[in-house]
Formats: sequence, structure tokens, C-alpha cells
Amino acid sequence: MTSASLVSIEALDGDNTQRLQAAIDDLSASGGGRLELLAGIHICRGLRLRSGVDLHLTAGAILRPVPDYAAYAHTTVSVIAEKSDIGGRDVSALSPAERKIAMVFQSYALYPHMSVRKNLAFGLENLKFKRAEIEARIAEAARMLAIEPYLDRRPKQLSGGQRQRVAIGRAIVREPDIFLFDEPLSNLDAALRVQTRAEITKLHREIKTTMIYVTHDQVEAMTMADKIVVLRAGRVEQVGAPLELFDHPRNLFVAGFLGSPRMNIIKGKVSGIGESGVAIDVAGGGNIVSDVDPKGIAVGQDVLAGIRPAHFSRSSEKGLPFIVQYHEGLGTETYVYGNLAGQGEQIIIHEAGHFAPVQGDRIMIDADPARVHLFDPESGLAFARRSGQGRR
Repeated sequence: MTSASLVSIEALDGDNTQRLQAAIDDLSASGGGRLELLAGIHICRGLRLRSGVDLHLTAGAILRPVPDYAAYAHTTVSVIAEKSDIGGRDVSALSPAERKIAMVFQSYALYPHMSVRKNLAFGLENLKFKRAEIEARIAEAARMLAIEPYLDRRPKQLSGGQRQRVAIGRAIVREPDIFLFDEPLSNLDAALRVQTRAEITKLHREIKTTMIYVTHDQVEAMTMADKIVVLRAGRVEQVGAPLELFDHPRNLFVAGFLGSPRMNIIKGKVSGIGESGVAIDVAGGGNIVSDVDPKGIAVGQDVLAGIRPAHFSRSSEKGLPFIVQYHEGLGTETYVYGNLAGQGEQIIIHEAGHFAPVQGDRIMIDADPARVHLFDPESGLAFARRSGQGRR
């Protein structure tokens, strides 16, 4: 069993608990103990937002909601804090201090008039812990988070990253059964986000405590997860390892949500089916081939082809005519933005290293058939991949 399993929730409302339960059972079946985090949740605020959701996780997992902005993930976390079975016990009738749940907020929520040491000790003092135990826990948390030099400072004397580490430390000293993180990195600048993300990952490997972590940042989800569960409108869209979802999205929603820049979606029509795959003529000229299972696909059928920017390559003859609009040179890589002749949707291609086309340049681009996804325009579902097909 891996020490960290992460569940990414893309959008949560409505209900479809049967598929949710099947997905979570798959997660729990990976081994180890089972920890019931969320049971029988019903949320009503004028309309039903959540209905009968039961969520189970392997002990020591990370649950990471990555919602769209109508997903009520923060509300879900609040409900978990109020009504849950944790470690085999129903904590809904217990006071917050007795539930062994520790929360870390986006806004840090530190007491400004207290030193770092006092902030870390405050909760334990209220629980009547002995002074020796309090000091031992503070020392251990400070060691883990490298905040020993700041214990006698007040929050206003700390940087944003240091304050966030203190907030995490205040949760650690509780030695909870579960951590609730509510977008803890969103107030940090880009460099600090990367650093703190690595620190949280390292921390989780050390303490091996279950974490529920709300974030809108898919990079956090992709890099810190063993397992992602994608939900939309109360339905489980897909469950699997991050790269499994990235390489084999079940539908257009998952394909468009995971990956930055987004997957390119190109309109086309099936022009032929053969041993090399399914040939697609693209509106405006050009063609591509997808190595999908041809079962259920007919010549003349409208399809949507999905190709990630990094999976395009420049071609001397065949492929698709790409008209350059502008490019972004990032030193080690270049993103080129443009469109296909006859199609208005923006297309993004990725080039390793330096590449400096000018506006109006016409480039022929192609893609490995194994990396061309096909979707049904009406249902949004992906056509099945051939068995044994390679990834990335």
C-alpha cells in the first residue's frame, strides 16, 4: 500500500452515490485499514447541494478536492468537520476539541498577539495537556517544519510562507486522526507555493496521517496524489492515478480539466478505418490518425480529436495546417498559439527548447496516433483505447 492516496474532486453537487461508492471502494481496496471520512451527507441551502454521500479512504491517505468554483468543496470540508466517523468512532456528538481533527486555513488564522510558541501551545493548553508534553510536541513540530528560529517571534514578524508553516505546526501538535487543509497555499506567491507544496508532501510521508486538502490548483493534485476521483454534478466522472487520468481521460470534462495548457480539441469527421487506426479529416484541410478501438465508429461520423500541446510534432508534409498567432518562449520550452485553417478554436503546440515563429507562419503539425484521443461530440465520452497502447 502506498502511504498517500489523493482524491481530486472536480465538481460536487447533485447526487450519484452508487458510482461514488464504487470509486471510493476501489480506492480503499488498495490495502491497509479503512477510514470512513464522510457518511450520509445532506446539505440544503434553498436547494440540495449534496445528497447521501458516503466517502471511505484508506488510513493515511490524502483526499484532495480540486473543484470548479460551483463545487461547494469548502462546504463539504465544513460538514466533514461536523459529522464524520473517524477512526471507527462517530465524532458528530463530540465537541470540536475532542474530535481529533486539525484544520489549516488559507488565511493562517494565527493569533497576532501571541508568539509562535504560544500559538502552537494554545490548543493543547485548552485541552489541559501537561507542560512537558506541550513542549515536546512543539519541539517536534518545529523540527519538522524548520521553524525553531521563529518560536519567539510574533506572526507579523514572519513571511507568508513562515506563517503558513506555523499554521501547519499548530495542527501537527494536536496529533489528529485527520487533517483538513482548506487551500493552504493560495495566499503564497508562486515560488513559495512550490516550496510549501514539497514541504507538505514530505510532512505527510513522515507523519502518515490522513489529509483532506481543498485546492483549485491541479498541479498540487497531480504532483501530490496517488489516486484522483473526479466528480461533476454529483457524478463520479473517473477514478484512477493522476497519470492514468491524464493519459486516458474518460470524457471531455476530465480531458479539459487535467493538464496545463489544456488539451486541444479539434473537430473532424471519420474518413476511414484500417489497421493503422481511425483516419479523421479535419475541417479546413488536413488529416490525422487515432489509434483507438474502431468498435462503434463509422465512416462519416463526426468526432472530436483531443491532442495535448506536447504531443504535436512539426511535419514536413502530412498533418494539419497550423497558422501561428504568437509564441511564448520560456527558455527551456516554447508554447506556440494559433489556429487550424478553417477552424476558429485556438490551438496550442509545445516545442522543447527555443523556437521563434512569427505571426502568420504556416506550419504543418502531426501527432502520434497513440496520443490522439477521440470523443463523441454528443455524449462527450472518449472512445476506448486499444489494449496495450502506450502512455504519454
